[in-house]
Amino acid sequence: MTSETPVLDIRDLHKAYGALEVIKGVSFSAHRGDVVSLIGSSGSGKSTVLRCANLLEDSQQGDILFKGEPVRWKGAGHNRRPADPKQVLRIRTNLSMVFQQFNLWAHMTILQNVMEAPLTVLGRDRAEVEHAARGYLDKVGIGDKADNYPAQLSGGQQQRAAIARALCMEPEALLFDEPTSALDPELEQEVVRVIKDLASEGRTMLIVTHDMKMARDVSKHVVFLHQGLIEEEGPPETLFRAPKSERLRGFLSSTMAE
Repeated sequence: MTSETPVLDIRDLHKAYGALEVIKGVSFSAHRGDVVSLIGSSGSGKSTVLRCANLLEDSQQGDILFKGEPVRWKGAGHNRRPADPKQVLRIRTNLSMVFQQFNLWAHMTILQNVMEAPLTVLGRDRAEVEHAARGYLDKVGIGDKADNYPAQLSGGQQQRAAIARALCMEPEALLFDEPTSALDPELEQEVVRVIKDLASEGRTMLIVTHDMKMARDVSKHVVFLHQGLIEEEGPPETLFRAPKSERLRGFLSSTMAE
């Protein structure tokens, strides 16, 4: 991979559920160290783009390239599927997803949750994984909660555990799907602080968010989606300070006023 090759490159992505076209030709890329935020109203398609990028959803058209390597497909249209399950697993393990609802295993301790995927998916050494897992729990500020179960943690602590779990896979990029939208405002700030710290470390991140302040503060590039298309995109200082489109101006005036 050359320095110019994006970690993730999305080209002319289309996604439909039956006759409903949700993504209508979206293209963008994230290079190493980039933080790209996807913003837009509910139903604009931003979470669907993220799920397609991580191959959790099958797209009907367009290319997805990971470090220059295109996803191989078989079939066409609604019958299009990834052709190589091993490729899917390899790409997905390098694009760690952090979900809105945490998705922690209730019957496992926080430490076990963080260790599970590196042990079972990557087959790494247990002692090495435990050392890394404890380090990532310390990084997100909940090292003292390693032996607790998810139900014993606040929502903000659970989301930070989910971030530690994603980091423990040592991914090429982190994908966040509305990481703070299920949290109360004070707990939201705990998670925002962690994401800001990760951004300052130069980690590659793709963030779907309703938090315009976070998008403005951490992003290198912001993509505004409207009805499945990119309405406007650019660096945050341009997009937030001098939006060109009427739709973006309206969206920002409503969200920044909240």
